[in-house]
Amino acid sequence: MDPFTRTLHVSVWLTLRRTVKMTSVSRAVDRRPARDPDPETNGAAHTALFDGYLEPDRPHPDAFDEMFNADGTVRAPYRRLHDAIAPTAAADLAARSDALDRAYLDQGITFSLSGKERPIPLDIVPRVISASEWSRLQRGIVQRVKALEAFLADVYNDAQIVRDGVLPRRLITSCEHFKRAAHLLNPPNGVRIHVAGIDLVRDQEGTFRVLEDNLRNPSGVSYVMENRRTMARVFPDLFTRQRVRAVGDYSTHLLHALRAAAAPNVADPTVVVLTPGVYNSAYFEHSLLARQMGVELVEGRDLFCRDNLVYMRTTEGEQRVDVVYRRIDDDFLDPLQFKPTSVLGVAGIMNAARAGNVVIANAVGNGVGDDKLVYTYVPQMIKYYLDEKPVIPNVSTFRCWLDEERGHVLDHLDELVLKPVEGSGGYGILFGPDADAKQLKEARKAIRDDPRGWIAQPVVQLSTVPTKVDDRLVPRHVDLRPFAVNDGEDVFVLPGGLTRVALPKGSLVVNSSQGGGSKDTWVLAASRASESERELGERGIASKAPASGPAAEQGRELTLDQQQQQQQQQQGRDD
Repeated sequence: MDPFTRTLHVSVWLTLRRTVKMTSVSRAVDRRPARDPDPETNGAAHTALFDGYLEPDRPHPDAFDEMFNADGTVRAPYRRLHDAIAPTAAADLAARSDALDRAYLDQGITFSLSGKERPIPLDIVPRVISASEWSRLQRGIVQRVKALEAFLADVYNDAQIVRDGVLPRRLITSCEHFKRAAHLLNPPNGVRIHVAGIDLVRDQEGTFRVLEDNLRNPSGVSYVMENRRTMARVFPDLFTRQRVRAVGDYSTHLLHALRAAAAPNVADPTVVVLTPGVYNSAYFEHSLLARQMGVELVEGRDLFCRDNLVYMRTTEGEQRVDVVYRRIDDDFLDPLQFKPTSVLGVAGIMNAARAGNVVIANAVGNGVGDDKLVYTYVPQMIKYYLDEKPVIPNVSTFRCWLDEERGHVLDHLDELVLKPVEGSGGYGILFGPDADAKQLKEARKAIRDDPRGWIAQPVVQLSTVPTKVDDRLVPRHVDLRPFAVNDGEDVFVLPGGLTRVALPKGSLVVNSSQGGGSKDTWVLAASRASESERELGERGIASKAPASGPAAEQGRELTLDQQQQQQQQQQGRDD
């Protein structure tokens, strides 16, 4: 056994050992007897937890708070949660919060930040969304996914929307993620967006708005499932007061959509999850989804193409692959079509897809649909393709490539948020109100040099949710990323999604790559959940991975440094 493999085996053994220890500790926490009501201690705890929560001198005091009305009364969806948390002693809350942190660390649920692996902080106070509010959000997300599907099908074929003058042609051709190699490459069931992550924010008036679309490799759904599982184990008493819709069946819907994407003449499609490797920041999610779907997790070296067919190397020999759920960016997917130096992809997979012998999910070229400038035209797409008005509005956005709007941005840059069109993960954003004269001057020059590369938006005071900081609960800003799965006939939206929280006081940047954390997101059920919605339902999800697995790479080995560098380089929207 080589040293690297031996190290991995030891690491896995230690992780399993820590997980067993953590489970026994968390069970001990769960089984502690409830504290007897004590007017003195509970009253003090209530005061201590929420003391000064709505203080007028807090950062962004005009932000919409999800739990409290402006007069301090508790909003209806949060009343039961508030009543459960308010009497809790600070020491008990701290103990349970520590248990959440240990659960993620011991299970290896981490994210790469500044080159170091760390667990994403899971806050102990969940976010709650009422049934009626979620119903509207769900309709809006489905509407948006359908319009973007129609747009992608159009621009990679006849581009009728351009011919009709709804969008300018240069908007498409100037997009870095418009891939000419995908022209006329039409998937068997017409689905290009198998998985979408739609980022939402709630403004000062309490209105949900779309901040951006993620149609390439949207990540974070693993944290949605693990947040729920960990919260249910460490804080089970909270769930006894609410009817919360389940999130555990996501993998069932994803597997169904991937199998439905295969060519119609394939009776039993073979699906694989293609990962860049263990050094990728979202590797935990790749392995979790493969395990829950009961399919193989492969790297590029485990696959090869012959005669426009894709095969997987296994211990039992070659096996034909029909659907590749890739978590690799376009540029690294096929060295024959994109980056010739890529060692992460599969040479020839694009030709196999064009021949109809394999389906790539999500489709190559989807990035033209989630470009931040193209985003500003999605309301027109909804009108053009669906003849509907947007259910969820966009955040107001100024497009610097238009002369009039660019002039407004240059004149009011100190009041706006400037974003790079090709940026992701919260990098490159300039908050005008916090910028100094030198930063504003440099930003204006960047806008003039590359108008296509920038958009600007008003500062949106993201809504706040109580978040544990030290021994108190304080307001922290949040966003929401719901996940939608399209199987060609229906768009399933996972109830809730990933709530990301900006942990530093006053910060509006929630990205995990910028030090943000997460919250469990509770969508309340309108009526008692059906049998199929129960949290522990396992129907359709394999209990263990298949016995066979990819064999070791045949041929020249790549150095670990080469693998690590490319795995970390290709992050795409994995944030």
